[in-house]
Amino acid sequence: MSLYSEYLQEIEVRKNELGLHPKPIDSAELLSEIIAQIKDSGNEHREDSLNFFIYNTLPGTTPAAGVKAKFLKDIVTGAETVAEISPEFALEQLSHMKGGPSVEALLDIALSDDANNAAAGEVLKSQVFLYDADTTRLAEAFKAGNAIAKDILESYAKAEFFTKLDDIPEKIKVITYIAAEGDISTDLLSPGNQSHSRADRELHGLCMISPEAQQEIKKMGEDNPDAKVMLIAEKGTMGVGSSRMSGVNNVALWAGEKTSPYIPFVNNRPVVAGTNGIAPIFLTTVGVTGGIGLDLKNWVQKKDENGDIVRDENGDPVLEEAYSVKTGTVLTIDTKAKKLLDSEGNVLVDVASAFTPQKVEFMKAGGSYAVTFGKKIQTFAAETLGIEAPVVYAASKEISIEGQGLTAVEKIFNRNAVGVTSKTPLHTGSDVRVKVNIVGSQDTTGPMTCQELESMAASTISPDVDGAFQSGCHTASVWDNKAKANTPKLMAFMNAFGVITARDPKGVYHSMTDVIHKVLNDITVDDRAIIIGGDSHTRMSKGVAFGADSGTVAIALATGEAAMPIPESVKVTFKGHMKPHMDFRDIVHATQAQMLKQFNGENVFQGRVIEVQIGTLLADQAFTFTDWTAEMKAKASICISTDETLIKSLELAKSRIQIMINKGMDNEAGMLQKLIGLADKRIAEVKSGEAPALAPDDNAKYYAEVVVDLDAIDEPMIADPDVNNEDVSKRYTHDVIRPTSYYDGRKVDLGFVGSCMVHKGDMQIIAAMLRNLEKNGPITFNAPLVVAPPTYNIVDELKAEGDWDILAKYAGFIFDDEHPKEAARTKYENQLYLERPGCNLCMGNQEKAEAGDTVLATSTRLFQGRVVEDSAEKKGESLLGSTPMVVLSTILGRFPTLEEYKAAVEGINLTSFAPPSEDLARPAIPLKAV
Repeated sequence: MSLYSEYLQEIEVRKNELGLHPKPIDSAELLSEIIAQIKDSGNEHREDSLNFFIYNTLPGTTPAAGVKAKFLKDIVTGAETVAEISPEFALEQLSHMKGGPSVEALLDIALSDDANNAAAGEVLKSQVFLYDADTTRLAEAFKAGNAIAKDILESYAKAEFFTKLDDIPEKIKVITYIAAEGDISTDLLSPGNQSHSRADRELHGLCMISPEAQQEIKKMGEDNPDAKVMLIAEKGTMGVGSSRMSGVNNVALWAGEKTSPYIPFVNNRPVVAGTNGIAPIFLTTVGVTGGIGLDLKNWVQKKDENGDIVRDENGDPVLEEAYSVKTGTVLTIDTKAKKLLDSEGNVLVDVASAFTPQKVEFMKAGGSYAVTFGKKIQTFAAETLGIEAPVVYAASKEISIEGQGLTAVEKIFNRNAVGVTSKTPLHTGSDVRVKVNIVGSQDTTGPMTCQELESMAASTISPDVDGAFQSGCHTASVWDNKAKANTPKLMAFMNAFGVITARDPKGVYHSMTDVIHKVLNDITVDDRAIIIGGDSHTRMSKGVAFGADSGTVAIALATGEAAMPIPESVKVTFKGHMKPHMDFRDIVHATQAQMLKQFNGENVFQGRVIEVQIGTLLADQAFTFTDWTAEMKAKASICISTDETLIKSLELAKSRIQIMINKGMDNEAGMLQKLIGLADKRIAEVKSGEAPALAPDDNAKYYAEVVVDLDAIDEPMIADPDVNNEDVSKRYTHDVIRPTSYYDGRKVDLGFVGSCMVHKGDMQIIAAMLRNLEKNGPITFNAPLVVAPPTYNIVDELKAEGDWDILAKYAGFIFDDEHPKEAARTKYENQLYLERPGCNLCMGNQEKAEAGDTVLATSTRLFQGRVVEDSAEKKGESLLGSTPMVVLSTILGRFPTLEEYKAAVEGINLTSFAPPSEDLARPAIPLKAV
C-alpha cells in the first residue's frame, strides 16, 4: 500500500471518528508521492494532491517543507510546469514557509541569472528567519558585487520586513466570554491528560474547556464577525500554573486569526484577560502569538466607611464588582489611548501595561519571534553594508537609578544583558535581551518545541547555550502506545539538534526518566545563570530560572537569548528556630501563609521574583522552596547562599554531571564535560574571593520584604485547594494553607510521595519512618502509598546505602524498566508502590487517583482534575503536605494527631536548616559583564 493510500485511510478515520480535517503533512516521502500525482495530469487524485500540497503541508524545516520548497523552486525556474501553480504563486507560497529550505530556494533564485531573480529578491525582503548559512551567502554575494544581494541587505538594514507591516488597529472590538471564575490554570485550556495530542493542533484544540464552550465561542465569533472573542478569568488570573504554548494555541484556534492561508491550524493574535491580569509565564506565550493580554481590575476589594477592607468569615477580602464583563458583553480596546471602553465609549480601565512599545511590536509583527529575528537581521545587514542601522524598533527600556543598589535578579540580568547601551547598572523595569545559559525541554511540551524549531527554520542549538536537556519524565509512568509513538521521535529530533536527551536514539545508554527540574538543577553550575525551561516549575536553586512555553524554549535553544523586563523582587528572610518535628516543606507552606497575613491577603509574590535567604541549605533541598514558588504565583525565585554552601552544591552538581558522562550521555560537542569545566571555574572564583556567591546589595530596593517566623510554626502545614468553598472563584487558588489539626482525623484515600518537590532526603525519611514504626509491630497500610523517586541516581544511592531494602520490603509493586507498565493504573491496593522515577501522579496525564479520592501528596498540583477527578458523589481533593505526613497518613488511613506524628518522626533529622546568622546582602561593588 502506498503512503498516499495510508494517508487517505487516516483521513477517513479522523473524519468519521473524530470529526477532524486531514492531518497536516510533515513527511517527505508522502509529499513526494503527492508531487508525483500532481505531475501526472491524468491521475485520479491530482486535484486533492494539489490541495494537500498547497494548503496542508507544514512549513519551516520539516522534511516535507524541504520537498515542497524544491518543487516550488523548480516551478519558478521553469524546470517544472504546473498549470495551477504559476511562478508568481510559487513565490507567494515560498514567502509563507518561514525559512530553512524555503529561504535557501529563494536565495538560489535571487542570486542566480534566472528571470525571476528580482521577484525572489522582493520575497526575501519580507523574510526574517535567516540563519548563518543564509546570511553568509548574502554577505558573500554582496561582496562579489551582486546587485540583488545589495538591494536585499539595504532593505534589511531599514527593517522593511517590519516597517512595511500594517500597524495594529486603533480600535479593537471584543465580545467577552467568561471561561471560568477564579484563577484559570492552563489545564483548563490544554489539559495535562491530553498532552499526547499537543503536536496535532486541530485534535488538541478539541480539549479546550469543554465541547460546549468551544461551540459557544465559535458561534459568538460567527455572530460577531467584526469582533474578537475575549476569554476571561473572572475574579482571577488567566493562565496560572504550567506555561503551555498549547493553551494559547487552543485559544487562538477558537478565537484568533488565521496566520497564513497555507499553514493549517496555526492561528495567532488572540485576546485574553483576567480580573487580576495574566500570569507572567502565560503572558510570554501570548506575546509569542502577537496576542493581547489585559488586566481588567473589574473586581476590587470592598472597603467599609473607615476605609478598611471588609472580610468574610474565612478572613478573605470581600470583592465588589467595578464593572461587568459577563459573557456576551461588547467592549472596545482603544490601543492608542490604551483604555478599555464600554459600548457607549466610556473608559472602564487603563490597559497601558498591555501596550508597551515592545508588546505592540509583537502584535504588529504577528509574534515575538519575528521581532527577535528581525533585530538580528537588521544588525547583520547594517554591519555588512558598513552603515549605522536606523532606529526602527522601540529602544530597550533601560532604567538606572543613581545610588540604588541591585537585587539578586538585577545583578543576574546585568551580567547576562546583550546589546545594552547604558553605562550604569540597570534596575527593575528595564526591558533587555539576555544570554540564556541553560535550557530544558520536557516530553509533553517537547513535540511542540520541535514544531516551533522547525517553524523558525532552526536546525542546530545555539553555541551560546551552555547546557540543554530533553527529559522523558512527564510520560514516565506508563510506556503506552502514545508514549511509544511520541517519545522516540522527540528524543531523536532533540539529540540531532544538539541537546542532551534522556533517551539515546542510538541505544548506547539506559533510558532515563529523571524529573527534568532535578536534572536542570544539577546542570546549572553558576549561581548567576539564566535558565529557561518548558514547565512552570523550572525554578532552580542556583541562578534564576523562568518557566516558559514551548516557543520560548525553542527561541532560547535556537538563539541562546531571551527578552524580558527585569522583574520586581520580594525579599524573604527567616527568624527564630525550626522545631525538630517540622519538615522543610512545612516552612515553605508557612511562608505563603505568613506572607498573606502580613500583607492583608495581598499576594505580594505574584508576578515577582522571590529572593530567599536560605543560605545554609544545599541546592537539592533549597529546590523545595524555589519549586513551590510557582504555586505562590511568583515569576521566579533566587536562593541566596553562603559561599561554603554554594561550593558544596556545585561539587554535588559536578558529581552528578560526571555520572551522566559515565553513562554515555554526553554529546559530540562535549556539552556535559564543558559544564564541569564551568563549575570548576565558578568554584575557583568563589574560593579566591574574586567573585563570591551571588548576593544582593545592602541598599537594593524591593517591592516588599517578608520575614518568616519559624517559632510560630508548630504543626505540619497543608496546602488545600478548598474545593467546597461557597465562592467558586476561591477554589483551586493555591493560597489556602492550613495546619494539620484542621483535618482532625479526616480519611486519606491515597498518598503520593514524588515529583520535583522531593529529593533523596525524602526517600531516606520514608525508610527511617518505616524502621521507627516497625518497633511497634508489623506495619499495615490502610491506604495506598505511591512513591516515585525523582531520579535514577537516587535509586542507585539508596540501594548502595541499604535504604532501598526496607522500601522494597513493604512494596507490593516495584518498577521494572525491562518490563515497564503499558497501561495506567486505575485501582490501588492498600500497599506501597515503588514507581519508576518521574512525575507520576503529579502530571495527571497517565496515572491518576480514583475519582473522588482525598489524596495527600508531596507534589505541586492543586488543579481541578489533575491528580484526581471528581466522582458523581464527591469532589476529588489533592491536599499537599510533607513526606512524613503523607507516609504516616497512608499507614493510618487518616490524618494523624500531632502526638502520633511526633512519635513517628522521633529521632529522624527531617531538616538541617537554621537561618543565616546575619543578612547575606553585601555592600555594592561594580558589576562584571559577561
